Amino acid sequence: MAVLKMQKISICALKKDRKAILEQLQHLGVLEVDRDKEEDAFFQKMDTTGQRMKFEKAATAADQALGILDAYAPEKKSLLSSLEGKELIDRELEEKVQISGPELIKTARGIYDLDREYAELRAGIAKIENQIESLMPWMALDVPLQEGKTKRTALILGTMPGELTLENIYSILLEKTPEVMEKTGGVDVHLVSAESNMICIAVICLKEQLQTVEEALRSAGFARPSQNWSKTPKEQKEVLETEIAASRERMTQCEAELKSLASKRKELQAVADYYRVRADKYAVLGDLLQSKRTFVISGYIPACESGPVEKSLTEKYNCMVDIEDIEEGEEAPVILKNNPFSTNMEGIVESYGLPHAGEIDPTTIMSFFYVFFFGMMLSDAAYGAVVAIVCAILVKKYPRMSQSMAKSLKLFFYCGVSTLVWGGILFGGYFGNIVDIVSEKFFGHTVTVPALWFVPLNDPMKLLVYSLLFGTIHLFVGLGIKGYLCLKDGKVVDFICDVVLWFVMLIGLILMLLPSDIFASIAQTTIVFPAALNTAAKVMAAGGAIGIVLMSGRANKNPALRLALGAYDLYNVTGWLSDALSYSRLLALGLATGVIASVINQMGAMLPNNVIGVILFIVIFIVGHVLNLAINLLGAYVHTNRLQFVEFFGKFYEGGGKAFEPFKENTKYVDVKEETTL
Repeated sequence: MAVLKMQKISICALKKDRKAILEQLQHLGVLEVDRDKEEDAFFQKMDTTGQRMKFEKAATAADQALGILDAYAPEKKSLLSSLEGKELIDRELEEKVQISGPELIKTARGIYDLDREYAELRAGIAKIENQIESLMPWMALDVPLQEGKTKRTALILGTMPGELTLENIYSILLEKTPEVMEKTGGVDVHLVSAESNMICIAVICLKEQLQTVEEALRSAGFARPSQNWSKTPKEQKEVLETEIAASRERMTQCEAELKSLASKRKELQAVADYYRVRADKYAVLGDLLQSKRTFVISGYIPACESGPVEKSLTEKYNCMVDIEDIEEGEEAPVILKNNPFSTNMEGIVESYGLPHAGEIDPTTIMSFFYVFFFGMMLSDAAYGAVVAIVCAILVKKYPRMSQSMAKSLKLFFYCGVSTLVWGGILFGGYFGNIVDIVSEKFFGHTVTVPALWFVPLNDPMKLLVYSLLFGTIHLFVGLGIKGYLCLKDGKVVDFICDVVLWFVMLIGLILMLLPSDIFASIAQTTIVFPAALNTAAKVMAAGGAIGIVLMSGRANKNPALRLALGAYDLYNVTGWLSDALSYSRLLALGLATGVIASVINQMGAMLPNNVIGVILFIVIFIVGHVLNLAINLLGAYVHTNRLQFVEFFGKFYEGGGKAFEPFKENTKYVDVKEETTL
């Protein structure tokens, strides 16, 4: 239960060694660089934007190429491949990638170009297919699909609304252009094709009448074709189909080339990470203060790492390293350090907020209650065994999974063990009442696994009482930690007024509640205290309440306002009641798991005792209990978090600390195997 001690470190070295020193610090990954140092007359910052963007662009190009390869030649991965972690490559491959980096980026851009060409060809085919589709109504036409003219006549091609007939068109022309229609020859209209919404026509008229005839037709919805080809529709269709065939052949070639380049996947992953790491290095390099011959880098480092880092740098480079402790009250970045069990619960604390300066790390204390309450909520031994076994297998099988994923699986492993203890040893629940159901249904004799403590379904009020008891202990521990922090900071008055008085009043109220009829009806038992203890309970409750009213507003000198603030703080006793009642969710979720499991078992028991009945029983058992486990596992996780965040942390913990963000090799795809020396 600790926050790792941090120190400030400043390194001043020769400018010629800055890149080598940065690479070493980046490889160690234990220094958070302070990038907010201001320039002065001697030390200036160097503009590395161009180089950094160059490396970022290269890394992005490799990322894009890998995404394209995944689309054309996806790797065969298992459903649990996300647990495998980054691929481990040897130092030889890394050095090869560094040397051939520009060539690999050229390959990446070639992959991008092939994909773009493939997309353009596909779009081109779609466009040509649309052109062919637009040609189909004109296939009966044996002349080019464009305006044609002879010495005396003109040909007009176009479409009109589908409801028109040749008679309608002639009528329109007669109405709009009587002078044309009355002349010898007039206008000749041919129907090329007809569809429900459109007809295609060919109109022949004298050249000098072309404009007049077309205007008359346009008044009735006439429109020329969108395409204008020099070949007949049939010939043009053959040309377009040839273009499609050529495009598809080229697409096949592009696809084959892309699949062949899948062999470069590992190298592209390594080069993407290589340039990403270099971009990070140049980003830091641009924030360093540099003089003509020296540079300075400073930041925060764990105290346990400062000595080894100083030794490794001074032995190899001509530099000066200054290490100093953090000043009191200064907000340094936070690293949590806990025992192997509690380490797995650090993510819960981090999701709420890291401790700020002066606060303790609540992980160790919280982790015990977390596992305790989780098991009580899930409360079925078989479910707990399934969760624990699955998590243990995954952690063992995938040792290179990410640290956060490993912690989460270990957290659920311990929660599964807790559930196994609560469900099996204390409550006697194994997939609900499956032992009773199976023994009675298939063997004709009911076998019941006895609970070491009691069965919640048979005695829910007893579970409610213990839930409230455990909750009260949880809340009192939180208040006790607040008292510890007050004493640690030398705030004795705060300890007495804000902690001791509350303890006195709350304990007094509890002692008054226990022998009451209300508690007797809930617990189904009667508690009788001696008269002296009853009197002491009333004195404690009254004395604590009076003390809170008088002392809670002690920072204010106005007596009336001070009492008002004290009375308002005393009203917070309702908040304590609400917090205590929140632990009834331990009862609710514990019962929900058992009740749903028993209902599932009972549904299976209603089936006949034959082969089909057994098969259906097994199906109902598996599907029902998987769903029940999933729902209640989520419920236990959410509500256990809530009990920590709202009820427990609310008594003493603020959070708000800044996470330690070291300058390190942030790779996306691969890790380099460390060389070992004998």
